[in-house]
Amino acid sequence: MAPYGQENGLRRIGYSVDDGWENDKIADQRLPLLPDADLKDKIVLLRVDHNVVKKGEILDQYRIDVTLPTLYNITERGGRPILMTHVGRPYDKKTKTITIRKDESVDAVVAYLQRKLRIKFVVPKFHYDEKDGILDIDTSINWLISDLRKRKIGGIYLPNTRWFAGEEDKGEKLERFVIQLAGLADVFVNDAFGSWQPHGSTYHITKYLPSYAGLCMQDELYHVEAVLNPTRPFVAIVAGSKYDTKIGPLNQIYKKVDKLVLGGVIYNTYLCAKYGVKIAGVQDSDIELAKELVEQDKTQGKIVEMGILVETDTLSGRFEGQYRTVNVKDFAPGKTYNYIVDIDPLSFESEDVLHALNSAKTIFVNAVMGFMPNFWHGTSRLDEVIDNNKSSKKYFGGGDTLQAFKSLHPVLYQAALDNTNYYLFTGGGTVLKVIEEGDTMGLETVKALIESKKNLQSENPK
Repeated sequence: MAPYGQENGLRRIGYSVDDGWENDKIADQRLPLLPDADLKDKIVLLRVDHNVVKKGEILDQYRIDVTLPTLYNITERGGRPILMTHVGRPYDKKTKTITIRKDESVDAVVAYLQRKLRIKFVVPKFHYDEKDGILDIDTSINWLISDLRKRKIGGIYLPNTRWFAGEEDKGEKLERFVIQLAGLADVFVNDAFGSWQPHGSTYHITKYLPSYAGLCMQDELYHVEAVLNPTRPFVAIVAGSKYDTKIGPLNQIYKKVDKLVLGGVIYNTYLCAKYGVKIAGVQDSDIELAKELVEQDKTQGKIVEMGILVETDTLSGRFEGQYRTVNVKDFAPGKTYNYIVDIDPLSFESEDVLHALNSAKTIFVNAVMGFMPNFWHGTSRLDEVIDNNKSSKKYFGGGDTLQAFKSLHPVLYQAALDNTNYYLFTGGGTVLKVIEEGDTMGLETVKALIESKKNLQSENPK
């Protein structure tokens, strides 16, 4: 609590409340921050990561809710917002075509925002090509911008950015799209930590507008620094359905951790490489890649093995008589197993596993341990054991990770949102990318913001 009012020597007219929040968390002075932007009467192009829609329904509101402080900050300081996000993957790399589907529109997000904020948003309609998507931002949007300035509407929400031909392009279509996009606004704010790919709406736009990091982006960068430079012992839990896509960050994580717990196909691949067994669904090429990790761990011994696993004959469901537990102690070269789809909860009773998780001071989780939704028991037990360590800082990252956490432990999930010992990243893949780069400011989208600030300072020297 601090007094608030004029210092007239007589009295204070009120007081401000200390919320425990640090206003200037980002130590790197190169990054341009939203509070430094001049927003009064400015049109603000706000890139968010509201990619939470599947089949037209919102899976989890969390990634929307964490951007609301930025949206409020913009409007409270006189800015008028134009929001944009990508949804899904409408671009087909094989056919090189963009398919515009209603269930990948931003409509569900806009409806949620309107219910949440009681503010009207408008989505502009643009002509589109059946193969190339939206080729141009139609000038009819200027009518909406006029209404936005007059406060007849609370905001504009652009269509799915990946519906635009230039968003993921690398040539003329990209340049055309970005120039048209920049023509809508005075300022650009990037609040989309989870959208780390250098696309038109996340990276190239910074070349044309004064650009700043939003409040969510600042929070994510601040907390990912704690993962890069953790309080030790540091334990990471990483799982995934493909080994080859995680090998880069996995090798970097291995260098940083004191202990590493693996799950999913990544763990299956590691087991095949170490014990010479065959597990259904594991590619031979991935096994070859995993042998390097096995050799590394022979000397460093960082990987904590989960000893009791769940094997199933089918992936179509959890059917009595078609699944069973298997023990890693029984693995031997040449043995063959069906699909390994979960970590049995009994694995978490192992002395090695309990010691690693209970003694950790920093825990990073980017993992769903089982093949959801039928094989969830390992993930559920993992969350419980992690929560029992009350002295550790816990960082959860990734859409699937958070969805599993919320569905399996809704009460714990809600408590974690307001618990300073927990932090839930909006983009688990982005955290892995930062770890792979080894630099909090190493993302291309973040470097673009820094470059924008440098250019602005050179154009307007003090």
